Amino acid sequence: MVTETGVERLQNYVDGRWIDVAASQTQQVRNPATGAVIAEVPLGGAAEVDAAVQAAHRAYASWREVPPIQRARYLFEFKNLLEKNFEELAATLTREHGKTLHESRGSVRRGIECVEVAAGAPSLLMGMAIEDVATGIDCESIRQPLGVFACIAPFNFPAMVPLWFYPFAVACGNTFVCKPSEQVPLCQRFMFQLIEDAGFPPGVLNLVNGGKDVVNAILEHPLVEGVSFVGSSPVAAHVYRTAAEHGKRVQALGGAKNFLVVMPDAEMDKALDAITESAYGCAGQRCLAGSVVLAVGDAHDRVRDGLAQRARALVMGDGAQEGTDMGPVISATHRKKVLDYIDKGVAEGANMVVDGRERTSEEGFFVGPTLFDGVTPDMVIAKEEIFGPVLCVSTARDLDDALEIIRQHPLANATSIFTTSGKHARDFKYRVTASMTAVNLGVAAPMSFFGFGGAKGSFFGDLKAHGREAFDFFTDKKIVISRW
Repeated sequence: MVTETGVERLQNYVDGRWIDVAASQTQQVRNPATGAVIAEVPLGGAAEVDAAVQAAHRAYASWREVPPIQRARYLFEFKNLLEKNFEELAATLTREHGKTLHESRGSVRRGIECVEVAAGAPSLLMGMAIEDVATGIDCESIRQPLGVFACIAPFNFPAMVPLWFYPFAVACGNTFVCKPSEQVPLCQRFMFQLIEDAGFPPGVLNLVNGGKDVVNAILEHPLVEGVSFVGSSPVAAHVYRTAAEHGKRVQALGGAKNFLVVMPDAEMDKALDAITESAYGCAGQRCLAGSVVLAVGDAHDRVRDGLAQRARALVMGDGAQEGTDMGPVISATHRKKVLDYIDKGVAEGANMVVDGRERTSEEGFFVGPTLFDGVTPDMVIAKEEIFGPVLCVSTARDLDDALEIIRQHPLANATSIFTTSGKHARDFKYRVTASMTAVNLGVAAPMSFFGFGGAKGSFFGDLKAHGREAFDFFTDKKIVISRW
């Protein structure tokens, strides 16, 4: 559907059909590199959610009876279509989000890998059995689907994150409702066109556009068995609390303040290259982005000067252009939020080493790479998630001091250490509080066959995203005890 202004108005995908949404409110989708309006999203509500959930509920009875190997074949076909449309999907991602083509290709690839892992359901769904658990009695444990699941996706990885959830859910025999971010709905629209082409039965996978009204309707709907969420910690806490109050399973992945520890014995050039990519890749808009560098001992000056040199050298611009190192942030509103944090850092007395405010632009939503030094744990820029290209450098006396700084922070998503000492590396991964930990890597990103999720205020729930834990989240383990 095209509006009077010539902009496409998006539709929902429900029960195997694309349908118009008669919502009174809409939101514009803009290309962050230019500010141009590229689509319009209808902000539906409870009625639209109910239509999708009812369709998924109707489809569940027959879908759960489809043998796992046949369910996997739908995923194989979906994966094949994703591969065929890989470049167009990456370009769509860059157009609606702003990240570079290189970054878009990487995130699409990670999403496809989740589909591959989910297609292993025939093996990963197998249970256990033992005969003669008592005299003449056998016992078995089997996995069964539960019904309708839903995901509430973030803006920062619109192609990849939903694939952390719905391939696993439907591979297990559930049906699904996907709610993409209203800021970046085009990748999921593209993917659901491929889902339609892959021949999934009507109602198995559904797409509903909208904002917070749609979110709350999903959380409260009596037929939704479980919800997956990725976003900020305050919203994750709301999702977890509300969904749990309505009797649902929940995995709510929240925000981050990721610490990068640099020991004096680190291979410094390699470490600083990795930290630069971690902090400024995707314009800092990822939950695994490096936020605070803890330079240990006499590493400080080398760390600060090396990061400053690299930050100033980054090429900023339209992510669709080859050679761009860093694109814009997602919106004008978010740009203002990031700039306010930079102003706050200056007001708090942090030392401005590289000022990203000098590289903003009238066209597009750009904030330049920013580097602060002399940041102390009590400063707002050291405590709160900025979600932009802002990196803080702090000092630590030794590894024990660095670990204590990390331990005191309420968020614990990801962390890294850079060292050539096996002892330091082992001490770090043994004692650090974050659930995703890296040694000599800037981004602690688990592959799709491992679980993804943080600790403390960065994660609400117990079973994390993708990997084997996904099969636990999307199934119930039924115990059957038999005597004949």
